[in-house]
Amino acid sequence: MQSNSQELVHCFAPLARDDATRLILGSMPGKASLTAQQYYAHPRNVFWLLIEQVLAIPAALPYAQRCEALVARRIAVWDVLQSCVRSSSLDADIEPDSILPNDFAGFFTAHSNISKVYCNGAAAEQLFRRQVWPKLPAPLQRIELLRLPSTSPANASIAYAVKVQQWQQLIE
Repeated sequence: MQSNSQELVHCFAPLARDDATRLILGSMPGKASLTAQQYYAHPRNVFWLLIEQVLAIPAALPYAQRCEALVARRIAVWDVLQSCVRSSSLDADIEPDSILPNDFAGFFTAHSNISKVYCNGAAAEQLFRRQVWPKLPAPLQRIELLRLPSTSPANASIAYAVKVQQWQQLIE
């Protein structure tokens, strides 16, 4: 049973080196991730399994080593929202009036080699397009924005093999 209590939640710092060329964006970490203080920590979230399939970074590695290996491949990870209020881990439960996006103008300025942003699911893409894209300076709107199938356990309708195929875009 889901709690109806509203909670203000905050994202993590980005995983990124200065020379990152690609950015994977989620919407906001879920409760399991917030509790563990790790990106994509829910046991049924397939993010790290897809990263293993696509980039050969073993999902069994300790979290810090997976993160190091990912950023060594010049891939950054972050979330669209800096904070929001929601009652569960579901993006649908985010209170629209509570949304505060991250500072992407500053992020892209500090990470000027990023040419592609991969949204981890439709919610991340919609939030980015509505909350961030219109406020970016024109030169930053040249960054390519792509949607990948969500790795969330709530997105079970898309077969894992299809997700692997779509996530191959990270290396193309």
